[in-house]
Amino acid sequence: MLNTSSKNFKKVAVIGTGVIGTGWIIRFLAHNKIVYAFDKDFELYKKSIKEIKRTWPHVKKSVAKTKLNLQNLKYCHSIEEATKEADFIQECVSENYLLKTNLMKIIGEKSKTNAIISSSSSGLLPTRIYSKCKNPERAIIGHPFNPVYLLPAVEIVSGKKTSELIINKTFQFYKSISMNPIIVKNELPGYLSDRLQEALWREGLHIISEGYATTQDLDRAIEDGPGLRWSLMGTFLTFHLAGGKTGMRHMLEQFGPALKLPWTKLKAPKLTKKLVNKLVEGTKRQSKGKSVTEISNIRDEYLVELLKLRKKFEKKLR
Repeated sequence: MLNTSSKNFKKVAVIGTGVIGTGWIIRFLAHNKIVYAFDKDFELYKKSIKEIKRTWPHVKKSVAKTKLNLQNLKYCHSIEEATKEADFIQECVSENYLLKTNLMKIIGEKSKTNAIISSSSSGLLPTRIYSKCKNPERAIIGHPFNPVYLLPAVEIVSGKKTSELIINKTFQFYKSISMNPIIVKNELPGYLSDRLQEALWREGLHIISEGYATTQDLDRAIEDGPGLRWSLMGTFLTFHLAGGKTGMRHMLEQFGPALKLPWTKLKAPKLTKKLVNKLVEGTKRQSKGKSVTEISNIRDEYLVELLKLRKKFEKKLR
């Protein structure tokens, strides 16, 4: 029998402790979970602890429901050790079908048969990922957004064999750790947000490659324009407002014909050495000598304040 209350899942496993895995660890610790973590590179343990300590001042102002207790984090030496007692398993290894499929086979064999297995994949199809997994009806995708410890969105994608019960239990579990789950109705490569981000990213690469703008120009175009709106309302509600009193219908009548204009390319450009150098040098200039850690702290501090502000307004729209 599967556990009846996913909200009460106390023991979770995190497999893969890079940026995303550590982000999950922090969110789980912030909700008083016992976390069993495993990575084939055991040295990442030190990096994870360092990142937990760096982020906690921001986390405790936002999502934390308890004080930091590092005794709740158990770094394990094998997948079996990490998963054998876990109620919920969050996989966070690299985006590679062969790697994930083989890993899920192992996790399926070593974990409890009633444990939910969730992959943090950002675009791979769950049916394929879990094709060798024991009891695939308990397997699902839980795609988060970086930084996982602050951003509330998580996309839930089920495979062909995933049970309705597991979809619902996964939804409730993520809600219980202060996340806003979005259920993708059918398997879709890239899911939702990453497909949108990928389109924007590809267009940006073309613009930079062809010399129309720098990385800073394009970032400013988003930061000072649509990005400010997007933190409260997405593309469709924004365009609804663009139509005036009659909303989306008028917007489509007015701007619909522009969809036929060749403004976008969408097909990714070749990552030439010249383009790579433009991207690397451009973001280096934007950083103004600050390290990735320093910029991450600025971002996290900003997100904490932004999330507070959004809470004041989102209930009026959602």
